[in-house]
Amino acid sequence: MQSVVITGASTGIGLSAAKILVDKGFRVFGSVRKANDSERLTRELGSNFVPLLFDVTDEAAVLAAARNVRDALGGERLAGLVNNAGIAVPGPALEVPLDDYRRQLDINAMGPVIVTRAFAPLLGTESGLKGQPGRIVMISSVAGKNGSPFTAPYAMSKHALEAFSESLRRELMLFGIDVIVLGPAAVKTPIWDKTKATDIARYSNTPYFKPLQNMLAYALKLGETGLPVEKLGYLVHHVLTVQRPKVRYAVSAEPAQLAMANVMPKRMLDRIIAKRVGLLP
Repeated sequence: MQSVVITGASTGIGLSAAKILVDKGFRVFGSVRKANDSERLTRELGSNFVPLLFDVTDEAAVLAAARNVRDALGGERLAGLVNNAGIAVPGPALEVPLDDYRRQLDINAMGPVIVTRAFAPLLGTESGLKGQPGRIVMISSVAGKNGSPFTAPYAMSKHALEAFSESLRRELMLFGIDVIVLGPAAVKTPIWDKTKATDIARYSNTPYFKPLQNMLAYALKLGETGLPVEKLGYLVHHVLTVQRPKVRYAVSAEPAQLAMANVMPKRMLDRIIAKRVGLLP
């Protein structure tokens, strides 16, 4: 039986990937931060799901989890690591508290570094283990290539993840370990429930307040019409099992619109976005 580690397995893309991989015959080690999520997922997914209790920013806890996975593997290698855990901090770039920037980058950018370093030996950087080298799947975002208004911390974190992935992929060719990036547009996940609950009152005395309201409303609309989370779960399975995966997958509920945004002149795109949210008349 092949084994995979998924971070942030309690909801959204991580949970969808865990369900699909278990259904496909994998053993999934899924990280959660709360004990009740650990119990819930074990009930829902069965004996081939093994919870790991850690926060991706806690290096000691991640290393302890890696030791537990090593013991469970009994000399076998991991087939994959899915770096999925993440958060989104919205707000005007010049107004977001610096501590919020640090938290965003700590979780979304440094978290995958900590986790990847801990599990890399089990994927194939350590000799003597049995099995083929594993693959690393990084869950990025359309924000990994493009920055929208009021998403600077999140876009920064995903740009950083893309850069880490590019360098890492080339370095890990030494061991036969592949690194694949998934960069979806809006996906129907609980992250949008958190967006609804975002308190933007702190920005009420800034000129950005109304455009920020417009942007959040637009983002919620995108979330309602976004990709089904199951599509990302199946894509994770695909890139872990297909013979020659692409290095990056950009997926969207409206692929033509995504393609147009990627080829449109930046100044033109700037004006379209600014008018949409009220940053320009």
